[in-house]
Amino acid sequence: MNTYEELRREVWKANLLLSEHRLALFTWGNVSGYDPDAGVVAIKPSGVPYDALTPEDIVVVSLEGEKVWGSLKPSSDTPTHLVLYREFPGLRGVTHTHAPFSVSWAQAGVDVPLYGTTHADHCVGPVPCTPYLSEGEVQEAYEEETGRLIVRTFKARGVQPLHTPMVLVAGHGPFTWGSSPEESVRHAVILEEICKMALWTRMTNPEVSSLPSYIARKHWERKHGPHAYYGQGS
Repeated sequence: MNTYEELRREVWKANLLLSEHRLALFTWGNVSGYDPDAGVVAIKPSGVPYDALTPEDIVVVSLEGEKVWGSLKPSSDTPTHLVLYREFPGLRGVTHTHAPFSVSWAQAGVDVPLYGTTHADHCVGPVPCTPYLSEGEVQEAYEEETGRLIVRTFKARGVQPLHTPMVLVAGHGPFTWGSSPEESVRHAVILEEICKMALWTRMTNPEVSSLPSYIARKHWERKHGPHAYYGQGS
């Protein structure tokens, strides 16, 4: 029987990073990983504290949500993760947290403006915040509709998910993603710092303007563009 041991261990380690980086208290978050060759997603089980989590606890499901390995229930946010994997090609890891600065912007229901180069290094524009879900969507299939709301928001705004690997769900909190479970956690850490700096920037100068687009584009392209030159290369 295939136990997807390597994927489960990778996801287990990534979940432990949430506690290490103080992104999640108690059980307030989850990380998943996607193996496109096997067509499965591994994710944290629902309600299990990080200090008690083991690789054997990690649950494996199909892209349609059918459990294929594990004895525990997968995270209640699993349907949101699955929508993102199905709709955003290239994702290999997804993270959801209730980190305080990110949640504060989500609860305010506003985008995180692009004020400086730290933000621009990781996103080509503001961090989008979705609208609220409708009452019908919440009652029908809350977690799955959350994923669909994220997808609709990106498509309506013409935002490329691989160029902006993070989003705020209004009234709820952040979701981030990346090329691996670990990278999705890294983006959650970055989002929390971006939200913190944006809040302090606005407090320091309530009339602050967004960073000029030519500076923002330069910073994103030097790390991610076709002629990127940041770092040591391969």
